Amino acid sequence: MVRLNVKHDRFTPPNWPAGFKLRIVALADIHACTTWMNVPRIDKIVKKANALKPDIVVLLGDYLSGMHLMFKSLPHDHWAESLARLKAPLGVHAVLGNHDWWEDLQAQARRGGPTMAGKALEEVGIKLYSNDVTRLEKDGYGFWLAGLESQLALLANRRYPRRNIEGLDDLEGTLAQVTTNEPIVMMAHEPNIFEKMPDRVAVTLSGHTHGGQVRVRKKAKSARKRYGTQYSYGHIVEDDRHLIVSGGLGYSVLPLRFGVPPEINLIELG
Repeated sequence: MVRLNVKHDRFTPPNWPAGFKLRIVALADIHACTTWMNVPRIDKIVKKANALKPDIVVLLGDYLSGMHLMFKSLPHDHWAESLARLKAPLGVHAVLGNHDWWEDLQAQARRGGPTMAGKALEEVGIKLYSNDVTRLEKDGYGFWLAGLESQLALLANRRYPRRNIEGLDDLEGTLAQVTTNEPIVMMAHEPNIFEKMPDRVAVTLSGHTHGGQVRVRKKAKSARKRYGTQYSYGHIVEDDRHLIVSGGLGYSVLPLRFGVPPEINLIELG
């Protein structure tokens, strides 16, 4: 079993309230299946995440396995019930990823939700965001948590899944729901939206790339080619805007990781 890493980032975003400290645990790209990402493995991840004592937990999408032709998928209620054991004072919050849409034939046929993965999360009490926001408070400080729908949700042709993909994200409409000047934490499964993210958003949290799964000399050029993104991994800062791209927990294409172990992300703001 590949070791499980905790990737720790600590920083203060611009215009973050003085004295406000927020501890976030992020889990991305679980890709549940009956082999390496089974219930006991997810339970271990949950136990380690809870031990970090987060103020809030965010789930960044891709709960479903994209390798179902080679490996059997884990039933939705099994992985969801494991994730329901995550604990944080400000709750557990989730967005969907592209595989949560791609592996759902009924959602693809109707060109929209609800998805099976989304219903599984909601049935165990995890709040699901689809271009939504909610206002939260900690120690007298308020902030907004926002979640975008997948930018790669709907396939035009399942035989050629990289062609003509339709996103269901609505960045402008999501941000329009924010009614105060308090900071915003954004959940977005795919990181490419960061190039459009206004500096009004304190930090964007993404997954999707798995850090390339194989990194040599701290580089993973394959992530850009395979996932079509210019943001492959880590803490990225552009024009005082902050993006965290998680290396994720599961596998895509092949059950192989080298130089980028599965990781839980701990982000401390303030």
